[in-house]
Amino acid sequence: MIDSPAVVQLPAQCIAVLRLTTPRTEIRNVMMPARNELFAALKTQGVVPLGAWFTHHLRMDPELFDLELGVPVATSIESTGRVRASLRPAMRAARTVYRGGYEGLGTAWGEFEDWIVASNLRSAPDLWECYAIGPESSEQPGDWRTEFTRPLLDTTVDIS
Repeated sequence: MIDSPAVVQLPAQCIAVLRLTTPRTEIRNVMMPARNELFAALKTQGVVPLGAWFTHHLRMDPELFDLELGVPVATSIESTGRVRASLRPAMRAARTVYRGGYEGLGTAWGEFEDWIVASNLRSAPDLWECYAIGPESSEQPGDWRTEFTRPLLDTTVDIS
């Protein structure tokens, strides 16, 4: 279901984001319009994304999605409307790739979380999903690739 997870060190990255807070039941109705709004704002500024779009889930709530939808960019953008410049911080993170349709994301995340716990790692409360290949690239859900990134907390304790 998921590729072999690994721990990686990620550099800081300029990003352009649009914040969404919406009931889980409405995410299908607001996700693509928000994505289109983000890409339209970038196009107006002549900014070309440096990679695939992503969601940064800021808080996990069973009833509500609280996230930033974004893309990596070469330099900071000018904020306009709901779109603003941001920075993905450098981080140590656990990472894997899920291959398949979006209906399997929950099960794949469970598998990934199990690996994190079994590896004695401690994750931060946020998470990142990067939609490397999705419906805009292929009509076949079997071709879709979603990269999962879970920032890790330092478990080193200073006893001095």
